[in-house]
Amino acid sequence: MDVTACGYRVLVKRVAIAGGIGAGKSAVAEHLTSLGWPVVDADVVARRVVEPGEPAWRALRDAFGTAVLTSENEIDRPFLADIVFHDATALRRLNQITHGYIGEAIAREIDATTAAVVFVALPLYRGEHRRQLNLDEVWVIEVDPDVAVARLTQSRGFSEADARARLAVQPSNDERRAFADRVIRNEGTLEELHARVDEALEGLGVT
Repeated sequence: MDVTACGYRVLVKRVAIAGGIGAGKSAVAEHLTSLGWPVVDADVVARRVVEPGEPAWRALRDAFGTAVLTSENEIDRPFLADIVFHDATALRRLNQITHGYIGEAIAREIDATTAAVVFVALPLYRGEHRRQLNLDEVWVIEVDPDVAVARLTQSRGFSEADARARLAVQPSNDERRAFADRVIRNEGTLEELHARVDEALEGLGVT
């Protein structure tokens, strides 16, 4: 995307941050934000598009019934997640309802960016995102599954069985490498992760 700045055309690079649960995408996003780079978080956008009264909220209520609403009329995200995690048909319905709204909202945020690079945190990255969002690169944050399980059980309160079940329904590391322009391993310290991200930024020609 080109934007006008002081009479000059400036190229805005678009980079997706992908990776499985427990890989450390949030840590990468936080580091990029601390450096001043804009990060569009798909999870934040997903929560916003289903706020009470929004079109996606109404569609979910109509599809799944009022049982998925809290007493404040908000979508009960844990309850809905439990439904779709155990029912592939319900998951497809959820995705059909929400993906379009989420994609449109992400595209609007990207288009409003004037920085040299905009990052998009996409936990559920799909191949078509590269074309839909005009991505220049995809960075995959990668971790060994056993490390991811340990993180989920120790810091997020998952049982080991639940953590492994959630990993099992996501793409494998090999599958993610197939669409990655850069793989950033994250099995060491936070400082080591930051150093790898800084190196990746240098590869983009920005620091």
